[in-house]
Amino acid sequence: MDSMEINKGIAAVLVAGIAFFLFGSIGANLVRETVPEKSAIEIATEQPKPAAQKAPEGPAAIEPFLAKADVAAGEAYAKKTCGICHSFNEGGKAIIGPNLYNVVGGPHAHMQGFDYSNAIKSKKGPWTFDALNEWLYKPSAYAPGTRMGFAGIKDNQTRADVIDYLRSLSPKPLPLPVATAVPAPAAGGTAAASGAPAGEPSIAERLAKADPAKGEADTKKLGCIACHTFNDGGKAGIGPNLYGVVGAPHGHMEGFNYSSAIKSKQGPWTFEELDQWLTKPSAYAPGTRMTFMGVKNPQERADIIDYLRTLAAKPEPLPAAK
Repeated sequence: MDSMEINKGIAAVLVAGIAFFLFGSIGANLVRETVPEKSAIEIATEQPKPAAQKAPEGPAAIEPFLAKADVAAGEAYAKKTCGICHSFNEGGKAIIGPNLYNVVGGPHAHMQGFDYSNAIKSKKGPWTFDALNEWLYKPSAYAPGTRMGFAGIKDNQTRADVIDYLRSLSPKPLPLPVATAVPAPAAGGTAAASGAPAGEPSIAERLAKADPAKGEADTKKLGCIACHTFNDGGKAGIGPNLYGVVGAPHGHMEGFNYSSAIKSKQGPWTFEELDQWLTKPSAYAPGTRMTFMGVKNPQERADIIDYLRTLAAKPEPLPAAK
């Protein structure tokens, strides 16, 4: 191959390269690339869920639960759970923790001579119902740095029961606070004028068909005879003799050391009063020393009251049922 042919080949390659460059530049100016605002293919992606809001930490208002608190249940819980560290009797000695008699309404460091932690010493003011509510809910949150290792009582009603029991440990128990919210009565039920729970017949109606023999048997079945005597002139046991109690004053047995809760009750033991008392003693007379839980069956209560009515030289006449 001569040099002329070689030159022609090189020239052809150069011309092709120049032409490719020129046409490429012209094409780039005539056709502009536009970036799409939105992808032609949507790819679903899981959106992050908003973080769930945490419920506010802390106890519920205690007033509605105190309104239906059970002193006996609170005492049982306190002695089982707290009795290893605390004493509850008047003048009782400190154990790991201080004696708790008269603590409600007393200053935070209420027991003289006890070595309280700085966390408790720094608390000013008395042990109010609200302060005890927060303390018993979570001691370490109420008083950071406290030496008390108890985790707290999360159940609202149990906490109220314990506080009401502590309230009763006093010669003059503080009055219960007014509940800001009271549960509505059950549908279709209204409290009778006698104070009977909603939906129950009045005590007069139940007494009209009461059986005193059953009532006497119930006093034995329920263990009333362990604390009371029923015969004329009988001595007191843990509780007073009950002969002649119906129609008599609340503190009817001379010489018996009644609690302040009973001493504060004016007037006689009427059928209505006895019905309320036997329903739930701790609710009828907050601060009572009687730990009996009550008789839930309304006719059973009437039978017992009718039996007590017979324990008299002249039994009280039965009320007229409406």
